[in-house]
Amino acid sequence: MKVAVASGKGGTGKTTVASSLFSVWPELAAAIDLDVEEPNLHIFLCQEPALRRKVWLEVPELDEDRCTYCGLCSEICQFKAISIFEGVGLTFPEMCHGCGGCFQVCPADALKIERREIGSIHGNQRFLMGRLRVGEAMSPPLIRQVRLEAQRIFDPGMDIIIDAPPGVSCPAAAAVRDTDYILLVSEPTPFGCHDLKLAHEAFKPFGIPMGVVVNRAGIGNDEIYTYCADQGLEIISEIPFDRNVAAAYSSGHIVAGFSKHLGDLFSSMAGYIRQKALQSAG
Repeated sequence: MKVAVASGKGGTGKTTVASSLFSVWPELAAAIDLDVEEPNLHIFLCQEPALRRKVWLEVPELDEDRCTYCGLCSEICQFKAISIFEGVGLTFPEMCHGCGGCFQVCPADALKIERREIGSIHGNQRFLMGRLRVGEAMSPPLIRQVRLEAQRIFDPGMDIIIDAPPGVSCPAAAAVRDTDYILLVSEPTPFGCHDLKLAHEAFKPFGIPMGVVVNRAGIGNDEIYTYCADQGLEIISEIPFDRNVAAAYSSGHIVAGFSKHLGDLFSSMAGYIRQKALQSAG
């Protein structure tokens, strides 16, 4: 069972919620940080990354002696990593997503496999994270590799808490798809509600059950509550706006361990979400 903790923008408290849920999860769980551009979940979980390995992406290199310039590779590439003109072929490795389609359709076997380093994977038997190489523009291929690594090393019986990238672009979509439940973390402000709407609309086509955690409850207005009621989005819990909570998080502490009240709040939240995810998983 996989639960993705996501948000429409950064700074809503997504990692706060993900780390706290992991710490109180009712069954043995693993955690994955798929915010590969700025991973920080390991700081709160104090996980020692025994595994460290580079991740490479297979990209095409054109062999002009073999190429007939038929254009089939260019036609199949959705990301324009290959362009074929009359008598000229160009490859753009930094735009390649590594799908391998071009190799499959080339009738002249004119594409050689080259490798491009895209980042690295770090972790252990209960925690994994990806770290995107500085200067690399695309994170979905690395996210895909981290998820494959999780399938390889995690015990199949463990639930998985996923700390997804913020926002609603390709990285966030790659992180939340194929999960059993999406927990959206937002704040009760007009800005927070606006980004919650974006996330809800972006992830709705996946058909995955979603719920909302309102962080910093007590500030802003009631717009987020009205939207959730109108859309049938269940508000799972509210985390109070509290300076002490912010201080604990800023010091690298898991918020669920800050007080008995917050521990009980996250324990109740974890049990409820697990029940919903089990129903989704079927």
